[in-house]
Amino acid sequence: MTAPDLPHSVLEAVADAARRAGDAIRRVRAEGFEVLSKGDAGPVTRADREADALLRGALPRIVPAAWLSEETADDPARLSASRVWIVDPLDGTKEFVEGVPHYAVSIGLVEEGAPILGVVHNPATGTTVAAVRGGPVLRDGAPVRCAEGRRLGASRSEIRRGEFAPFVADWGIEPLGSIAWKLALVACGEIAATVSRGPKHEWDVCGGAALVLAAGGRVEDCFGAALAFNREFPKTKGVVAGAPEAFARLRARLAEVGVSDRMDEFRGR
Repeated sequence: MTAPDLPHSVLEAVADAARRAGDAIRRVRAEGFEVLSKGDAGPVTRADREADALLRGALPRIVPAAWLSEETADDPARLSASRVWIVDPLDGTKEFVEGVPHYAVSIGLVEEGAPILGVVHNPATGTTVAAVRGGPVLRDGAPVRCAEGRRLGASRSEIRRGEFAPFVADWGIEPLGSIAWKLALVACGEIAATVSRGPKHEWDVCGGAALVLAAGGRVEDCFGAALAFNREFPKTKGVVAGAPEAFARLRARLAEVGVSDRMDEFRGR
């Protein structure tokens, strides 16, 4: 079963699983939660883990595939699988903790390293953006597309690091949280583009990248390569995404500015 053959019922089942994970996240927020630390990986809460357990139980029943998730121990057997679910049950945990409504459940399905399905659900707004490869992209059931413009979605933490200062003259900078949510907003045409100049985990960007591609946009890493997933070291060398013309302008500016020193993480890899 190739991506164009994925029936709408599969996409709707995945979107429903994302919404149920969002319900669990909202419930935890209403009940209260403890914030734990994963060291350099940032905070984690009961919401992350409950959403992960729900999705891990649901998604392989919809489409049998291997599993890669932020909140599950990695199984190297995934590397030999043709299809893999790549999931961040709560992308933007910092925003969730702070009550900033820019966090998301991010679900991607890849085949031979390429994204073929993406669902991003924002529990704070109840918005679900979903697509299979080739489109259409559906936002709460209504079709959407990428749109040109000069609104650039930016990570709040990367703004604080000064990484968006070189873009201020040419773009309207939109401070946002989760990269999955920013990519979904690109696919919906609410922002024209987004960029992260440092490494990103595959689970952060897989679902959103599928949406942007299905919505007529472009997605690459910071060095101009197409994003490939299910790698042994499951990170991308940043991400650049946008509607075609906005993407081209952003790519040209990035070539002048260069990447973040955070990209040193890839030295020797």
